[in-house]
Amino acid sequence: GEMERENSTVVTEFILLGLTQSQQTQLLVFVLVLVFYLIILPGNLLIILTIRSDPGLTAPLYFFLGNLAFLDASYSFIVAPRMLVDFLSEKKIISYRGCITQLFFLHFLGVGEMFLLVVMAFDRYMAICHPLRYSTVMSPRVCYALLLALWLGGFTHSIVQVALILHLPFCGPNQLDNFFCDVPQVIKLACTDTFVVELLMVSNSGLLTLLCFLGLLASYAVILYRVKGHTSEGKHKALSTCTTHIIIVFLMFGPAIFIYTRPFRAFPADKVVSLFHTVIFPLMNPVIYTFRNQEVKASMKRLLSRHMIC
Repeated sequence: GEMERENSTVVTEFILLGLTQSQQTQLLVFVLVLVFYLIILPGNLLIILTIRSDPGLTAPLYFFLGNLAFLDASYSFIVAPRMLVDFLSEKKIISYRGCITQLFFLHFLGVGEMFLLVVMAFDRYMAICHPLRYSTVMSPRVCYALLLALWLGGFTHSIVQVALILHLPFCGPNQLDNFFCDVPQVIKLACTDTFVVELLMVSNSGLLTLLCFLGLLASYAVILYRVKGHTSEGKHKALSTCTTHIIIVFLMFGPAIFIYTRPFRAFPADKVVSLFHTVIFPLMNPVIYTFRNQEVKASMKRLLSRHMIC
């Protein structure tokens, strides 16, 4: 038996079982994802354009919002385009390399975005709780340094994830029960005992997600507590911004915590949660932000009307 296993071909590709076997459901999801793409991707690009082109929107809040839109747009390219193509193809096959690449970018951008939300919470905390020190603390240099740090953080996290998977042997079944490659499903297919690797994964992805999430909730609790004493106008604005942030934090972290913080047993809800996590929510974030932010909305209207007239 041992010898045969040694000689067995190494897996070079994975077969994705997709979101569902039902044609009707697949069609529905296909249309939904396509609509999301056609409406919301341009929306994200519009947000980036608006923030870049309006000299009035140079505050750190908008700088980070532009980056959030960029991260979200990039993130939505990792899973959805392939998924749309796969809907139309009979066999959904992804090469081993393609799978590892998808997994790398998923975690690189995903964790980058988590860190960005932490940075945005810090920015709001400084603006609301220490307004006099705000401009010195959140100087352009600091903003760029924070941005660099979160990209490096995402990269480091992702490299660790990939390194753990690269040394696993894959020799047997190569069917992934999902519509994209993610750590929990890929580990399952390794032909070795993966207990330690699963533990490392949970502590890497799960713990990180949970700590960020709890940290964010705590920081917004502090901000909201501090806002209580403010004047009604300032209070209203601070509350509005914080509520927006909190909504996004829940959208972003809810699914991630559901997927990564438990040892990898498959739940029926996993795929639906994954769909929201990888396709729907990333495109939603900037939209929620923009609709709840008067300055960005006004600037966007100006931008559009300028170009519509020409």
